[in-house]
Amino acid sequence: MTGSKVKRSWAVRVPLSKYQKFRLPKSTNSGENACVDMRVANKITVQITMVEEKTKRGINIYWQRKNYLGSALWRHEPMLPLRCLMDRVTTPKAMQCSTEIIPSEKKSRRRGKKKLLRHRKSETSASWTVLSSPSSTPSNGSSNAVASTTVLSTKFDTGKQLTRLPKLRVNSARFDVLSTPPPRNIGAPAAALAPPSERRKKLPLLAAIKPENEKSECERFMRANFNYNPFFLYRNPADEEMMERFSTPSDQYLPIAIHIMEEAIQHFGSYENFEEHTGGRVLTRVQILSLVRRYLKKEDLESEIQVNLSEDLLSRGSMTQKKGRPQLNVRVFNLRENWCDGLLRHEIGTHYLRSCNNRLQPWGLGRQRRELCLQHFNPTEEGLASLHSVLFRPQPYLWRAALLYYVTHKAAHLSFRDLFLDLGKFVQSPTVRWDYCVRAKRGQSDTSLPGTFCKDQVYLDGALQLLKRRRTLDFHMLVRLGKVAHGDVDRLMEHCQVEGTRIPSFMNDLAQYRQQLNNIAFCNGLTDTMLEDVA
Repeated sequence: MTGSKVKRSWAVRVPLSKYQKFRLPKSTNSGENACVDMRVANKITVQITMVEEKTKRGINIYWQRKNYLGSALWRHEPMLPLRCLMDRVTTPKAMQCSTEIIPSEKKSRRRGKKKLLRHRKSETSASWTVLSSPSSTPSNGSSNAVASTTVLSTKFDTGKQLTRLPKLRVNSARFDVLSTPPPRNIGAPAAALAPPSERRKKLPLLAAIKPENEKSECERFMRANFNYNPFFLYRNPADEEMMERFSTPSDQYLPIAIHIMEEAIQHFGSYENFEEHTGGRVLTRVQILSLVRRYLKKEDLESEIQVNLSEDLLSRGSMTQKKGRPQLNVRVFNLRENWCDGLLRHEIGTHYLRSCNNRLQPWGLGRQRRELCLQHFNPTEEGLASLHSVLFRPQPYLWRAALLYYVTHKAAHLSFRDLFLDLGKFVQSPTVRWDYCVRAKRGQSDTSLPGTFCKDQVYLDGALQLLKRRRTLDFHMLVRLGKVAHGDVDRLMEHCQVEGTRIPSFMNDLAQYRQQLNNIAFCNGLTDTMLEDVA
């Protein structure tokens, strides 16, 4: 038997904080299932109607929701029992509850059900609390005052009224501040993201300066039409002293960096054409894994290195340690065939093998290095890896090393937005420009201020130093000696441990290797006259 019904409805404006796609029912105008991208709408209106039905067996409360996309009706859902209420927009169909009315149950369960409905009714009732201004101020000058409280309550069919709320003692001076929603807390310390137990954890430098909110800030930046300076957050920020060491870039090789990029653009017309011709086809995840395993098998390293394919890396690849075992990390996004071969020569053929050889040498520990007064292995380490990245390409332009040098220098004088616009002279793709700008601004929270992380300048710096000495330097010993600079090779040769050391297979023929280095210098327009001023 159906009793009286009471309907209450209201509209809720929900901001689109998440990008999700929803599917329209078949009853749309098009007659087909259409996919609606919620990114094109600013808001969605949700109208919810509550129907309270009083019967002999108790009170049944149902919900009905209508969703409006703009001004058009998007979805009209049937009546739902209150106990089955859930977000049917974002819940998969397999998890959505049935819309049928719950059948009758035994008396033992009805009593509990009535009690539960009474509790729910008290929760779903509407009440408003109005805080008026304080009527009086204490004589002692205290800012606390008693504010009168008015409770507006609604009556249900049972005739009962909600209990009046007690009076509240509020601070009138802070009432406006407390009632205002907090703004975006840009000045919050970056370490606030991490739990207290993790804030003291010491991470490697490159891991500590990786922004936690890089994806969300990228979306915000693109939606703002590049007119926005991101604010990066870090779970475990790097030490300020460490960041200070890499905050002053050099402009010594800036003309050479610009010269290399202009040579490439003159030959291909644009960076996009250069990427298409020199990079080859874009690889899938399966193809990347196949190439990596083939390279590891060729170098007899299958049992030593584990592979991790990721989409969250700032660089194309890196070598890390996981549970004491070497791990190759590869970013699968937009990785091309020729770049994958260069990446493996960069990370495994250079960094990993030199690390293995370094552990066999007497200077494998930091104390012995200080006793021998050895130079830092960078920029030799990254310069050698950069040359190996382009070693067998048809047009081995040092584009990436040159652009990183240029971006790092410019970031010290420009904000993120201005740096992004400045890169438009060489690169048109917004995604590529974003990647380079993030690398230059990483470690910095407020990117509206000038600032840079200049470690990326070592790629071009080291490559130029090695190209200058490509005819005289013993590159085999440079790899076998481990993590040493090219200036220490001659004096360490008589103290080194050669037995057990390894070199990559592409360096077996040293004459062919030097010929490839000559090709790199010629392709980039680096004459001996230009390389004379290199340190």
